[in-house]
Amino acid sequence: MALVAPSILSADFGRLHDDIVDVLDRGAHWVHVDVMDGRFVPNITIGPVVTKAAARAAKANGHDALVDVHLMIVEPDRYVQDFRDAGAELITVHAEACLHLHRSIQAIKATGAKAGVSLNPHTPESVLDYVLDDLDLVLVMSVNPGFGGQSLIETSFTKIERLRREIDRRANGVLIEVDGGVKADNARRFTEAGAHVLVSGSGVFNASDRTAAIAALAAA
Repeated sequence: MALVAPSILSADFGRLHDDIVDVLDRGAHWVHVDVMDGRFVPNITIGPVVTKAAARAAKANGHDALVDVHLMIVEPDRYVQDFRDAGAELITVHAEACLHLHRSIQAIKATGAKAGVSLNPHTPESVLDYVLDDLDLVLVMSVNPGFGGQSLIETSFTKIERLRREIDRRANGVLIEVDGGVKADNARRFTEAGAHVLVSGSGVFNASDRTAAIAALAAA
């Protein structure tokens, strides 16, 4: 079974708490928070204040969903503690945004959060060779970060397969998460390639039947 992590960017921010609780009630596993700064990616989204609200919702109504924060920002080390204080339990930074990636990973771990690294479509999995054993998660972007509604990049599946083989060889328990163009009708391709966690925003929050959409992703 795949873990389903709905991205709150597709939620109704006028009723963010209720929207998050609703998808958790319907079977979602994690709460995915996409943070964009207008520099690493063109768009600007949210910061620690909204993350704190999402984190409260993740623990409401009897739930204890992991708060999964994806930092698509430059100089992420400067803000890691702020997002941890806001309730982030897993913090993912981009390899491309970190001058000293090992240092950034250790900065995340020093806060007590789990550490993830994200790879853009052009970035080979080999950049993680010397830090993979320090990670809890690798996030593979299957579209270029910063915009919704993009077409899936097919080479993402090869990257996931290679990454999964290396993780299995090392037996280090690192999870593979995938974000970008994930829908119920292609989810199985991602899990068969080796992904454990599926991020989906509009595929969950905009679905006419959220329960069925989440179940289809999880069943992949």
